[in-house]
Amino acid sequence: MLARVLLVAIGCSVLAPAASAKRVVVLDPGHGGSNAGASGSGLREKQVTFTLANLVADRLRAKGVDVQLTRTGDVTRTLRQRAELAVARNADLFVSIHANASPTRTQRGYETFVLTTKGVDIDGRALRSDVITTRPGVDPEIGLLLDDVERGAVQWEAADLASRIQRAIKDKRGALGDRGVRQDSQHVLLGANMPSVLVEVGFIDHPVEGKEIAQPAVQSGLADAIASAIEDQLAD
Repeated sequence: MLARVLLVAIGCSVLAPAASAKRVVVLDPGHGGSNAGASGSGLREKQVTFTLANLVADRLRAKGVDVQLTRTGDVTRTLRQRAELAVARNADLFVSIHANASPTRTQRGYETFVLTTKGVDIDGRALRSDVITTRPGVDPEIGLLLDDVERGAVQWEAADLASRIQRAIKDKRGALGDRGVRQDSQHVLLGANMPSVLVEVGFIDHPVEGKEIAQPAVQSGLADAIASAIEDQLAD
């Protein structure tokens, strides 16, 4: 939306999307292939994230949302490739799903990350030559500038989405495990020019929480929470 305003300001003509156009959400099942991620309770992170992403996708598609996954099987994807896919699909939202782990195996809880200011302004700009939004009829140099502006402008929406996800999971999992919305230069979010968050649904290596995350009922509840938060964000 901001990009369209800027395009008008600099004299470019673009067509607004049709009102009936589907919203696009890219879900990223963390890890995959040779990168199994964390492990615990007989599970690997790449399995949990893939299951959860597909459960969330099913719920969103039932609501008419166009959902794309960064991987549709047990394949390896680089962190860069995941963000690039979201940019290439002109996604409205990008959500990367993960399960946590700790060296002591004693930590538990869920948290949602957004980029730090440095991640947006410095690290994101470092990728600008490789992650470029397709803008028909727009000069490539202007397109790069618009990408930079969009990456910064969407951060308040990313924070809003992260807060929604945290609240929704809190309703399902309880306040005790609420580790809050946090900032970090999560590499998988770098270069994305739409509201983007990374959600850690729990600690897979915790002796209690890890077993809970493996339960279909808990996974269904987590998927309900993430999907409802995304739906609420898209409705605003």
